[in-house]
Amino acid sequence: MNIQRISVIGAGTMGNGIAHVFAQNGFSVSLVDVTESALQKGIETIRQNLSRQVKKAVLSEADATATLGRITPTTGFVSGVEHADLVVEAVAENNDIKSQVYHSLAEATKPSAILASNTSSISITWLGAQSKRAGNVIGMHFFNPVPVMKLVEIVRGYETSDTTYQAVFALAEKIGKSPVTVQDYPGFVSNRILMPMINEAIYCVMEGVATPQDIDMVMRLGMAHPMGPLALADFIGLDVCLSIMDVLHRGIGDDKYRPCPLLRNMVTAGLLGKKSGKGFYSY
Repeated sequence: MNIQRISVIGAGTMGNGIAHVFAQNGFSVSLVDVTESALQKGIETIRQNLSRQVKKAVLSEADATATLGRITPTTGFVSGVEHADLVVEAVAENNDIKSQVYHSLAEATKPSAILASNTSSISITWLGAQSKRAGNVIGMHFFNPVPVMKLVEIVRGYETSDTTYQAVFALAEKIGKSPVTVQDYPGFVSNRILMPMINEAIYCVMEGVATPQDIDMVMRLGMAHPMGPLALADFIGLDVCLSIMDVLHRGIGDDKYRPCPLLRNMVTAGLLGKKSGKGFYSY
């Protein structure tokens, strides 16, 4: 499959990063969001990240300008996706929102278009069912910050076709990423391993085993992690961590995935980490 035109749905942290990487590698990208303000914020983030790459001599000024020129922001859903060979969905981790997006994509895109989700936990098989063209639906789970992180989880749904899988795997390699193949189980690989570790660190805080600072120091200095689990949770967003733990607990049915009560209380209180100004640390 010859993928040339790409649409990214959602101009937030992940969406603008995904658009950045595809555009930097020569693809024409439509960046779609519901509001002009969200698009402007996304484009400004891309501009700032390109500027950092130029300052670090990763990218030339001319290449940065060309990259930005390949991205077309739009609030028009149909016009933004109707010609796409690949649509990467990067909207909120919410089943109702994603269901609505995939129903709309089934109507607005050409039949051959691949529909890829950047979801970190929601079932690709379920998303395929929402689209009514499950063979074309696949997971393409990027990691934050997208321009820097090499890994992409390529997640095969129950009915994802070999053609779709092969095209997306090859595309990930073409844009300089390191793809790994993952089957459609709750949390895939990354979050099935990472989130229980974060959850256990939160239990250690709740039970008074150690302070957040000392827990993170143990993992950084003792286990050579670049960032402690609680600082990482703040960076990801505690609401996102809770959502993924709920998916794991519900999907696998094992109490070892039960979200820590402290995590749930902090989310209820609006202490979401870096984006709210306070989580396990203050920002």
